[in-house]
Amino acid sequence: MEIRVRLVHADGQQRVVLVEAYAGERFLGAALGEAMSAEEAEDRGLQRLRQRLQSPAPNPTPTPSPSPSPRASQPPSPSDSSGPFPTPTSLPTPGSLPAEEPPQALVPSSTAPSAGAEPDLSDPEDWSADLSDIDRILKRLGWGREEERTYMQRLFGHPSRTRLTRYADLMLLRRALEGISSGTKAEGAPLPLRRSELLEQCDGLLSQLGWTTLQARQSLEQHFAVVSRQHLSDEQLLAFNLLLESEVLAPSQQA
Repeated sequence: MEIRVRLVHADGQQRVVLVEAYAGERFLGAALGEAMSAEEAEDRGLQRLRQRLQSPAPNPTPTPSPSPSPRASQPPSPSDSSGPFPTPTSLPTPGSLPAEEPPQALVPSSTAPSAGAEPDLSDPEDWSADLSDIDRILKRLGWGREEERTYMQRLFGHPSRTRLTRYADLMLLRRALEGISSGTKAEGAPLPLRRSELLEQCDGLLSQLGWTTLQARQSLEQHFAVVSRQHLSDEQLLAFNLLLESEVLAPSQQA
C-alpha cells in the first residue's frame, strides 16, 4: 500500500494535510488531518486513514416502498439522491426535489465550478490591474520569475501566466499568493484548496456515513446556515469535511 501526503491548506494557526492510500493505481481511501504544524496534521491524517480503512462498510439503507400519493412537503426518502449529495447507486432526478426548495439550490458535485471559480463572475476585459497586484505580491515575497514559474507549475501544471485563459484562474493565483508568508520558498509554499477534491472527499464521507440528502442538508443548515454545498466557500467546505470525518470516526473512538 502506498501512502501519499499533501499539504492542502495553511494559515497562521492551522495546517491541513490530505493523506491518501493507494494499492498500485487503485484508490483505497483518504483522510484529512488538521493541526498547528504540518507534521502533527500528517500524523492525525494517518491515524484517521488507518481507522477508516479498518472500519467496516456501512450497511445499505433499505429503500421504502413508494407512497401512491406523496405530499409535496414530505421529506425525501433514504434512497432519494436528489440535491448536492448523490449516492453512488443513483443520480438525482429533478422531479424528486422538495416543493419548498428551488431546484437551482441543489447542484450535483459533478457540475460544481472548478477551483477558484465564481458562479456568476463576469470576466473583465482588462486584467492589467490584477496582473500588477500579482507583481506587487511577488515582490513582497521576494520571488523572481523562476520562483513564480516553479509555483505556477505546481498549481496549474504549466509555468506561465500567459497561458491563463480564465479570469477565475488568475484570481485563484492571486488569492494563493496573498496567503503566502514572506520568505517562503516557492517549492514548499502551500497550494490553495482545490474545490473538486474537497467535493470528492465530501461525497466519500457522506457515503461512509450512509446519510440521506435530508440529513446532509440539516447538518449544513445547523452549522453553516445554508442548504447546499455550493453556497459554502472552500474553507467552509473543508470545515464541513472535517465535521463529517469526526462523525465517521465517532463509533470507533467510543469503542
